[in-house]
Amino acid sequence: MKVGLISSSVPLVKGGGRFIVDWLADKLRERGHHIETIYIPFIDEPDQIIVQMNAFRLMDLEAYFDRVITFRPPAHVVRHSCKVVWFIHHIRVFYDLWDSTYRTLPDLAPWRALRDTLICADTAALREAHHVFTNSHTVSDRLRRFNGIDSEVLYPPVLSPELFCSKVYGDEIISVCRMEHHKRQHLLIEAMRYVKTPVRLRLSGLSLAPSYRRSLQEIVESGRLQEKVLIEDRWISEEEKADRLASALANAYVPVDEDSYGYPTIEAAHSERCTITTEDSGGVKEFVSNGFNGFVVPPTPQALAVAFDRLYEDRALAERMGNQAADRIVALSINWDNVVTKLLA
Repeated sequence: MKVGLISSSVPLVKGGGRFIVDWLADKLRERGHHIETIYIPFIDEPDQIIVQMNAFRLMDLEAYFDRVITFRPPAHVVRHSCKVVWFIHHIRVFYDLWDSTYRTLPDLAPWRALRDTLICADTAALREAHHVFTNSHTVSDRLRRFNGIDSEVLYPPVLSPELFCSKVYGDEIISVCRMEHHKRQHLLIEAMRYVKTPVRLRLSGLSLAPSYRRSLQEIVESGRLQEKVLIEDRWISEEEKADRLASALANAYVPVDEDSYGYPTIEAAHSERCTITTEDSGGVKEFVSNGFNGFVVPPTPQALAVAFDRLYEDRALAERMGNQAADRIVALSINWDNVVTKLLA
């Protein structure tokens, strides 16, 4: 089958939005399909959104592909008679973040009009689709609430699960993901002020916001946490990530209302490591069950510190919950055979 994978991207920025496309392309080629990946640069500048949507809408793909699969918005507005959407999130500032503290626009008539236009265009484009999948129940709920669109959850796997393994349960809580304010690495550092055990915290990943990276270092210094917290502000390879997880005590992932369980959660599970998250983390809670394969705690430094200490003091608990995290992957059918079968049906 000739398949076009269509998505938006921020040039030179790696992350889950690109991984889900690139990894699917590899798996489809392994199964003998002819694949072309098309990325169009897209930035969330409000006055440019409609213009950028038109770039996708104007593409004539019918003659080239038997099927197109779209991912990051606004790729879903492309036209094709067999368009499948694997929807990973809205342009959130106009959707679930509109009434939150994370809205970056004033609640004024021009922006409300743009929001209405965007929601209308998204809804119309999604109704054209042969099938709409999402990466989580959280995103499916948003599609139903804002667009009146029903969808099927299709959880994204990691590229090479065999890369991850389990060794000794060490003394580090690790978090490997982009360092951004809504990922709340600051909350993890603040938790280290309250721990009572020798547990350590390692934060790894790039930041697109130098000011946020500086603020993290300031929290470390003001709390005199230099011996407890290590910050690696750089791109971490898959091999390095697997190595860190193999000897970690646990994974921590505490974003605000995340779209899905996030690759950090599933990578940790492949390494038989549980995940510590928060009650307001959104899609992460679809994978993590409190006390079973991780901890789901209030979003406070004190509550996180208690979870850190409990795992440090009870390695048997850390190992048991890590094993149950690995079992959860199987229970949810998070694998590439399932993904390919669904998307090409």
